[in-house]
Amino acid sequence: NTLQACTGIDNIAEAITLLELNNWDLVAAINGVIPQENGILQSNFSSEASQANTFGPHTSSSSSSSSPSSSAFCPVLPSRHIVERQSRMLNFRVEYRQRTVEVVVEEGSAVGEIKQILETELQVPVSKMQLKGWKSGDVSDSVRITLKIIVSVKGFCNVLPLEINVLQESLNQNFLLVINHREAQRDYSLNFPGSRTIQEVKRNVSDLTNIPVRHQQWEGWPATASDDSMTLAASGISYPCHHLSVCRRSSPANNQEPTEECADVHMVSDSEGDDFEDASEFGVDESEMFGMGSSTGCRKAPMMPENSENEGDALLHFTAEFSTRYGECHPVFFIGSLEAAAQEAFYGKARDRKLLAIYLHNDESVLSNVFCSQMMCAESIVSYLSQNFIAWAWDVTREANKARLLTMCTRHFGSVVAQTIRTYKTDQFPLLLIVMGKRTSNEVLNVIQGNTTVDELMMRLMGAMEIFTAQQQEDIKDEDEREAREMVKREQDEAYQLSLEADRKKREAQEREQAEQLRLQQIQKEADDEKEAIRLSLEHALPPEPAEEGGELISKLRIRTPSGEFLVRRFLGSTKLQVLFDFVASKGYPLDDFKLLTTFPRRNITQLDPDSSLLEAKLFPQETLFLEAKE
Repeated sequence: NTLQACTGIDNIAEAITLLELNNWDLVAAINGVIPQENGILQSNFSSEASQANTFGPHTSSSSSSSSPSSSAFCPVLPSRHIVERQSRMLNFRVEYRQRTVEVVVEEGSAVGEIKQILETELQVPVSKMQLKGWKSGDVSDSVRITLKIIVSVKGFCNVLPLEINVLQESLNQNFLLVINHREAQRDYSLNFPGSRTIQEVKRNVSDLTNIPVRHQQWEGWPATASDDSMTLAASGISYPCHHLSVCRRSSPANNQEPTEECADVHMVSDSEGDDFEDASEFGVDESEMFGMGSSTGCRKAPMMPENSENEGDALLHFTAEFSTRYGECHPVFFIGSLEAAAQEAFYGKARDRKLLAIYLHNDESVLSNVFCSQMMCAESIVSYLSQNFIAWAWDVTREANKARLLTMCTRHFGSVVAQTIRTYKTDQFPLLLIVMGKRTSNEVLNVIQGNTTVDELMMRLMGAMEIFTAQQQEDIKDEDEREAREMVKREQDEAYQLSLEADRKKREAQEREQAEQLRLQQIQKEADDEKEAIRLSLEHALPPEPAEEGGELISKLRIRTPSGEFLVRRFLGSTKLQVLFDFVASKGYPLDDFKLLTTFPRRNITQLDPDSSLLEAKLFPQETLFLEAKE
């Protein structure tokens, strides 16, 4: 109180800080605020007097009388009459990217005034500006600049270096929150992007600790984090790591029900610890400091029905419930049996194969909600899984579903994998099994437990992809070589088949030709036989050749064949021309193919009436004829 009265410092915490910096030397503390050339404090006050006035009068009456100055400390140095405090100018050196700006303001100015000066100098909006470097951590724009927030460990610095950050840049940063659950004596390390709100952090912690948001009591949030809709980047928490603690607060009897379903709690930061260490001194009741509410929590629907006959229907239910709980941004789960998912991932062409990611969910694990909302629904994880994995999921919350999963794993991956899953406890779930298909069997490359971070999960997925890519390249090389060999063999087989086909066609052509020849020969033979039969019948039907000396008229005919030979025969003059024609035909020259001509004058005998006699045809007593083929 004495220091406040002498220096005009209104804030008791600031006065106590000043005394601590001066080892509780009152004169030194006052001189630290009011230089000697501006004040009246001299050697009249010893350290003993300072202590006496600070901690109360001495119990001895003699010492009180012997030190009159100690009892007259306040009258001698009244804060408003004897000591006139002069305005103190404070210099700040602010760094932003590659620029440095000097700012000079009067002590007591608001932080917002510095930001307004910087907005003019740097063209950075105040709403997106944060000042780093205050002793007490991040402060709000309405805080007045006093000794408490600008002194360093060694004492007051007239030029204080600060650093300005643009909020938009912080939105893309990842903050590590180390949250201590005081009741369970357990720490949770959670990664959040700067764009995540405080409300979302509280909801995730609610899933971890089973403490509803409205029942959470926090310590460690900065004073600037006064609104739960504020992003982590704007809340003023330390980067890259910030420590918090949470517990369930007791519900006071006079507390009213909050108007909203999820009422927030008041956040107490480390920087406020001194001011609220004993709130009862200021007449503030704890029930007024921390808002509380209660509401009945709704029971979640199961991720997967028990004893579902069809695995595809169970996966459809799982996907729908997953989307309801955690949003539409999640991996695309394969709808079908585990065997079908393995077929899709492992047994296509080597270039089209993928890893199989088996997500095993357990609602009884406190890690499930955080793992799903932060890991499985992170855009980077969703994109990476979609590009490189076939994702398949199963819910092992119910024992029947867990037993069914173990049976499927034993059938497809062997008993070792099933036994491995069986050894994991409930609080180690959820699990993400990374399975790679190999030539002879399937191999589980990695088992990722629920207590991980986005970065660690991505690194382990990428590590599995490196192993898979190396194996895939070998498989592609082997497949290409095998396809090349098969192509050569196929080409050889095709050439051989073409050769066989050509030989077959050639053989068939020869066979057809031979058959045709045989047919023609047969026809010719039949024709020849027929002609021979006709010839023989004509030859037998000819009348006998008459003798040269007989009573009847004899006509002697000489017939020249096309070959130059002569056919000579005697006929009766009364013999009809048809007999002559039959004679020529009997010698192999049928009149259908040949004509019989006289030499001179040239006459075609075959055109005469075959019933006329030789005499009538003037072929008497002798005549030379020749045979000519018809055109």
